[in-house]
Amino acid sequence: MTRLYVPLPLVTGDHLDLPEDAAHHWTRVLRARIGDTAVLFDGSGSEADATLDEVSKRGARVLIGAVRRPAIESPLHTHLGQVMSKGDRLDYALQKAVELGVSEITLLTSERCELRLRGEERADKKLSHWQRVLISACEQCGRNTLPLLHGPMDIADWQRQVQAGQKWVLAPAVSGGPSAGGPSPGSVALLIGPEGGLTAAEIASAEAAGFRPWQLGPRVLRTETAPVAALAVLQWLHGDGRPADMAPG
Repeated sequence: MTRLYVPLPLVTGDHLDLPEDAAHHWTRVLRARIGDTAVLFDGSGSEADATLDEVSKRGARVLIGAVRRPAIESPLHTHLGQVMSKGDRLDYALQKAVELGVSEITLLTSERCELRLRGEERADKKLSHWQRVLISACEQCGRNTLPLLHGPMDIADWQRQVQAGQKWVLAPAVSGGPSAGGPSPGSVALLIGPEGGLTAAEIASAEAAGFRPWQLGPRVLRTETAPVAALAVLQWLHGDGRPADMAPG
């Protein structure tokens, strides 16, 4: 079933003009025809069946069917602080973070950050691209809530400002990490460095701000692999990936 992001109120029985991007993708790329159906989601938790009712050069109109709010979101609120990287590595990290239930993402700059967004126009263009990556990932994985995207901002500023029940910084040279058992923290902040890693000073600064070091095994993970592994572990320990026999009570 085709899923389309439509950041508009979904009301059963209403006729709705699709946003340009959604209309183009469905009717031009996927070649939908009158009477075809899709699932629309509003990014705030709701989804609805929709039937294509009208197609024109200017766009497309649908008839909204049943609206629902399925329980898809993880009970664990995860805030990923990801230092930016070049090429498609950051796209991959963002896409997989969405699939793994991330709640918020803040893009960061650091001493070894490979990507520098010089100029407001370039920054806006890149942020628009990354927002589309999040939308596409939600369409693919079935999420109806679009994760919040913040930044870019300096790593030190984020370390001081972010609030969470647990805070972890991936640091391959230091042992430690979350463990099973005990109550869920409810919220977790996770800091991932760039391809060249965080500096010793940045790790020390994170620890001073309440982050604990986390070593994901003896091998060094790439910047796009680290959030995938860490978020999967966090969902397994405290989120909706947690086995029933590990759940509190």
